[in-house]
Amino acid sequence: MKIVAIDTSASYACAALVEDGRLLHEVTDLSGHAHSSTLLPMIERMLTLHALKPRDVDLYVCAIGPGSYTGLRIGVATVKGLTAGTKIPAAGVSSLEALAVNCRFFEGVICPVIDARRDQMYSALFSCHNGVLTRLTDDAIMPLTELDKLLKKTGRVTLPVGDGYEKTAAKLTYGKLKPLPREYRNARAYGTALLGYERYLADPSFAGDGSALLPRYIKITQAEEERTRSLAAAGDSLSGGGRKKQ
Repeated sequence: MKIVAIDTSASYACAALVEDGRLLHEVTDLSGHAHSSTLLPMIERMLTLHALKPRDVDLYVCAIGPGSYTGLRIGVATVKGLTAGTKIPAAGVSSLEALAVNCRFFEGVICPVIDARRDQMYSALFSCHNGVLTRLTDDAIMPLTELDKLLKKTGRVTLPVGDGYEKTAAKLTYGKLKPLPREYRNARAYGTALLGYERYLADPSFAGDGSALLPRYIKITQAEEERTRSLAAAGDSLSGGGRKKQ
């Protein structure tokens, strides 16, 4: 089974070609350019190197969040475009769980962290034993101070991973954080592919029509936040005006 997986949930865009769980090719764009201009050419070059076309792929897997709103939309739109007009199934997986899958060599708690800005992280906790992950918490967005408290409650040796690694390691006071070499900190689409592949083997209905794929946002977008604030301010203004007329 040939799988193409992509992850655009953080600052880097990455894609992988996997066959029956074996990594054939993986590429990561570290340029910082917009994913919209780099992702599709990356995938096309990867497939061409292996004499494949998009229609030769058996399953597309996409990290659907949480993470960068723009990045998630680009990733999902790319998979929709690659599967449009075909019967090739597509599946979405948690970007945080995919990060944890890449660290299944670790014994202890794995703490994926994707920078959500304003000293907040998208995060979840996974226990890992003998390469098997057990989810401990749901995907969430939380201040680093809250994440610090959560880790202290576990009391276990913890491995942070993700583009929020440096900020997390610098600001948390929890004393049982395990250092992770820089080359392992960022997302790898291989983990995204393995997660989708394992889920598909367990239940093929896990994948479906690519057109139904949607990003998974943990909180409302900045535009929605601003709209909510504007509506609240307008309501306060109207209330104030009403009181003056009484």
